[in-house]
Amino acid sequence: MTQAAEKVKKTKRKKTAAKKPAAKTKSAAGEKSAKPANSGAAPGEEAEKSIYHDFDALTEYLTDISGKSQEVVREFFAHQAGFKKVTSELPSDPLNVGEAFQEMMKGLAADPGTVMQRQFNLWGDYAKLMATMSRRMAGEHVKPAIAPARTDKRFAHPAWNENPMLDFVKQSYLIFGRWLENTIHEVEFDDPHDKAKAEFFTKQFVDAFAPSNFAMLNPEVVEATIESKGENLLKGLQNLLEDIDRGHGELAIRQADLDYFKLGENIATTPGKVVVQNEIIQLIQYEPTTEKVAKTPLLVVPPWINKFYILDLQPQNSFIKWMVDQGRTVFVISWVNPGTELKDKTFADYIRQGLFEALDAVRAATGQKKADTIGYCIGGTMLSTALALMAKKGDKRINSATFFTAQADFSEAGDLLLFVDDEQLDAIEKQMDAAGGVLEGRAMATTFNMLRSNDLIWSFVIDNYMKGKNPAKFDLLFWNSDATRMPKNVHLFYLREFYQYNRLAKGEMVIDGETLDISAVDIPIFMQAGETDHIAPPNSIYKTAKLFASNGNDKVQYMLAGSGHIAGVVNHPAKNKYHHSTNRALPATIGEWKESAELHPGSWWPYWIEWLNSVSPGEVEARIPGDGDLDIIEDAPGSYVKVKA
Repeated sequence: MTQAAEKVKKTKRKKTAAKKPAAKTKSAAGEKSAKPANSGAAPGEEAEKSIYHDFDALTEYLTDISGKSQEVVREFFAHQAGFKKVTSELPSDPLNVGEAFQEMMKGLAADPGTVMQRQFNLWGDYAKLMATMSRRMAGEHVKPAIAPARTDKRFAHPAWNENPMLDFVKQSYLIFGRWLENTIHEVEFDDPHDKAKAEFFTKQFVDAFAPSNFAMLNPEVVEATIESKGENLLKGLQNLLEDIDRGHGELAIRQADLDYFKLGENIATTPGKVVVQNEIIQLIQYEPTTEKVAKTPLLVVPPWINKFYILDLQPQNSFIKWMVDQGRTVFVISWVNPGTELKDKTFADYIRQGLFEALDAVRAATGQKKADTIGYCIGGTMLSTALALMAKKGDKRINSATFFTAQADFSEAGDLLLFVDDEQLDAIEKQMDAAGGVLEGRAMATTFNMLRSNDLIWSFVIDNYMKGKNPAKFDLLFWNSDATRMPKNVHLFYLREFYQYNRLAKGEMVIDGETLDISAVDIPIFMQAGETDHIAPPNSIYKTAKLFASNGNDKVQYMLAGSGHIAGVVNHPAKNKYHHSTNRALPATIGEWKESAELHPGSWWPYWIEWLNSVSPGEVEARIPGDGDLDIIEDAPGSYVKVKA
């Protein structure tokens, strides 16, 4: 903890000791806080009286808080001599947004009639808003000119509807945001990529200036401030300074309590042993919980963009534990969190030293010549590439392949395609060179967070810095914050060869001197997709399934799960959440597939394990880590996963 943060805590303790005990009430922020005294109120009156009754006392208190805050900030920066100094240099445009917006302005200038019409539409919408608000102020019950989507959590507080001023601000924002996004959508662009980029960053702008992001307009923040007499603002300042300190001068927003979870203690706890280690992987073999296990072992290939324990958060939602309990001998690759010493590693190295050495180790541990495999996200993309390479070389070590939200055809890969034009990739390369040949984990995490900025950025700004709430003890968000680095060559190959050029799907990718053909893969394939996945869209996964089946492989199955990239995968059957759709056929389009698909309630895991048992039959005595030809190195989850970025 910084000295500034410690001073904040001392200030709070001093002030708390000077106050008399006060009655507690539940604030809008969901925490206990002191409520201003309601002197002179008749019995039973306090519950009905507005909490906004003591502004004089609040003003005096906030002035005091402001003075203390300035002292804290001054002391904080006095102790941070290593922070970057602000210069007069203009920042670069690594995302190449400027060019996209220049293209937009050119389109607007070329079509002044459309601009005028759009302007009239905006004026008309505001005139309608003014008319409805005037009627409301006159006491008439009127329908709003515009309403937020039902799923929009930003305006859930009743005050956004009940308070006329806030209602007007909310509707004004929604009208302008809708107008701006529609205007960008209707502008003609010479380059569709520039148009998509302009639309994406326009939405980022609209999300950023939402009135809920401003403390004085957000009713939840105002209530928390009045009820706690400004304590939330002081605590929010403490959170802000600690996050700046943790980010070494850049804001690193905490999404979860980073001190609560301990790997191997209350997260990633499924018993197992590390049985292989090289410079890029540790291989974990998990201890059995059944007397008999499936004859064919199971190897899980997680993404190296994240850490493997997304599949082993806690016992009640652990996919790995569930698989062990189903009688499977489970092996999982734990990728190294690479430093600059691995900057020259290549995508082919990750296949050879990652997947292929893991397959050799599984054979040594179990005596089985083949393994069933699972590839998650980029781990699945690598598995697809490796399968095409193995088909070329006649390598038969894989019995079946299951893919969790993993793409091999990137022609419809969603919003991440916006980040892979030449200018942006050149900027990323320069960023990695400056960092010694690796991409810092926070950089990629920020990109993913931008895809859902309201949920993964702005909600935490409000909770952490305005409401002064402590970060949640939430296993999934802890994992999401535990970022990893990526070697330069591996990451650029992934972005250029898959996202930018889609070479694997086109049959143009070359690995180890071999031109790869994914349609030559002839093993059982199970493709899982998530309905609301914003990273690997369901149609992109469907096109990948069709790619595997394009040469007559009738052992390819596609399954669509409820939810998105994470919750669509990590959905333990005991939770009874979401749903999944199945259809053994693979018609031309995903629309046709959906028309004849069957909807099932709950998790897809039982359906999948039934499929796996059908393509991977047979049982043997349970295998204990260390009983085969591999020695035990250390306990799971191993040391590689504990390395912080």
